[in-house]
Amino acid sequence: MLYRLKDKISRIRFATKCNAVLTSSPVLFDPTSSVALISQLQHKDVLMYLVAVKSFTAQVVPAAVFVLNDGSLTSADCALLKAHIPGIRFVELVEYRTPLCPQGGCWERLLAVASLVNDYYVIQLDSDTVTVREIEEVRRCVLEQSSFALGTWDNQRFETMHERCEVAKRLKRDDNSHVQLVAEANFEKLRNYSSLRYVRGCAGFGGFARRSFTKGFVEDISQEMTSAIGGKWAEWGSEQVMSNIVLANVTNSIVLPHPKYADCQKMRRGETAFIHFIGSCRFSGNTYATAARHAIQELASSRGTASAGWPRQG
Repeated sequence: MLYRLKDKISRIRFATKCNAVLTSSPVLFDPTSSVALISQLQHKDVLMYLVAVKSFTAQVVPAAVFVLNDGSLTSADCALLKAHIPGIRFVELVEYRTPLCPQGGCWERLLAVASLVNDYYVIQLDSDTVTVREIEEVRRCVLEQSSFALGTWDNQRFETMHERCEVAKRLKRDDNSHVQLVAEANFEKLRNYSSLRYVRGCAGFGGFARRSFTKGFVEDISQEMTSAIGGKWAEWGSEQVMSNIVLANVTNSIVLPHPKYADCQKMRRGETAFIHFIGSCRFSGNTYATAARHAIQELASSRGTASAGWPRQG
C-alpha cells in the first residue's frame, strides 16, 4: 500500500516536470525504414512511453510502431497515442499466447517479436527508457541486420551456457531463489546446452534482426525449461531469460557497449546515451525527470531534423 502511494506521487511529480512532451512534434515514420518498434504498455506509463518513443525515434526513424496493450489502456490513452504517433498499431496480449509458453510476465511481448521479425528489424523498447544522445551502435546494427542486447556490466560478452550455469550454481541458495538464477543453474538440462550461448542482459531494450529467430525456437526452449524447473518457469523474470537466450544465439549479434547503454544505477554522466530507468532507481532523486526534460528540450530544438542519419532498409 505504501509503495503504491509513493509510486503514484512520484508519477504525478514526473508528469508535472515532463508534460511538455505533449506539445512536442509527433513521431516521424518512413515506410522505407526496416525498423518496427514494439512496447508493452499500461495506462500509468503512457506519458513515460511518449518520452521513450519520441527520444528514441529522434535517432532511429521507424516504419511501424506497435503497442501491446496489457488491457489497462483507456480509449483516451489510445486517442492520445494516436495523436502523437500517427499510424500506431495496437495489438492485444491474447493474440500472442501459446500453450507452450507461460502467460503474462511479458511473454506475449517476446512472442510478438517472434512474429514481427518475419517482416521487420524489431526493437523492443521499454517505456521507462530515455535516449539522451547519439546511438550510432544501434543505427549500425539496423543497417547491418545485426541483433543487439542491452548489457549489464562493462566489457560484457556472450558466454557459453556452461559458463553461466556454473556461476549460477554457486550463487543459487535454493529453489526459492529468483527464477533467473534457478533457470541458469539448470541450463545443463537443455538438450542443446553444450552448443548454446547466453548473455545476462536486460530485456528492456533489444534489437532483433529480420528473420533472426522463430516462435518455434522460443517454444522449444520454454518447454525444456518447464521440464527442468517446473512451475518456477512461469514466474516473473523468465521471459528475460528467454530473451537473453534468443539474442545470444542468433547470428551476427552484439552486446551494446556499457555504460554507454546502461540502467540508472550504472549510468555515467556525460557518457551514457541510452538509459533504462529500472524500478529500483526510477524515481530516486530527479535523474529520470532531468533526463526526460533534456530529451524533450532536444526534441523542440531539433524539430524537423530527427530523421538525419537514420537507417534505411537495404
